[in-house]
Amino acid sequence: MLRVGLTGGLATGKSFVGQTLADLGCCWIRADELGHRVLEPGGEAHEPVVREFGSGILREDGSIDRKKLAGEVFDNPERLARLNSLVHPPVIHLQEEMIAEFAAHQPDGIVVVEAAILVETGSHRRFDRLIVVHCAEQQQIQRALRREGASREEVLARICRQMPLEEKVRLADYVIDTSGSKEETVEQVRQVYESLRSIKS
Repeated sequence: MLRVGLTGGLATGKSFVGQTLADLGCCWIRADELGHRVLEPGGEAHEPVVREFGSGILREDGSIDRKKLAGEVFDNPERLARLNSLVHPPVIHLQEEMIAEFAAHQPDGIVVVEAAILVETGSHRRFDRLIVVHCAEQQQIQRALRREGASREEVLARICRQMPLEEKVRLADYVIDTSGSKEETVEQVRQVYESLRSIKS
C-alpha cells in the first residue's frame, strides 16, 4: 500500500484535489475532520484541551467552541504548540487505524492523508510521497474570503502565520497548481494518480 501526504496553504484547493483522488479510487483521509472528532465530548483530546484552556472555551452543551479555542492560540505560538501537542497524537492514532483498516482490504491501494500542517509538524516523513497544492496568493485570499466569511486582514494574518508555500513545494514529490480551471486541476491530479499507480505496479 502506498501512503501519500497531501498539503498546501490556506484555500489552495487541497480538498478539491483530495476529492478528485478519492473519485479516482484512493482512500482519502482528512486530518481536519479527525481533529473535529477528537475534540468532541468523549473524544480523546476533549478533556485535556478543556483542562489546559479552561471552561471558557465551552458551549452550554459542553462542546468546545472552536472559534473561542482559536482565539486562545491566535498569535501565541507557545499556546498553539501546546494545543497541537494535545490534538495531534490522537489524530495520528485515528489516521493509522484507518490506514491499517484500508490496507487490510486493499493492500495494493493508495491512501491519501490531507493535512494543512503536514510539513510544519514533520508528519510528511510518515508518507511515501508528498503532494503540495498551490496557487497564487491573490487567489488564496479571494477563495478564503468567499469561503470563510473572514475579513481580508484576518485571511492575510492566517496566510502569514503559515509556512511559505515555496518551502513546502521544495519538499514535494508532486506539485499541483490550482490557479487555472477546475478541468486543468483535474488533469494534473489524474497525471499524479497515474504516476502513483505506476509506483504500485
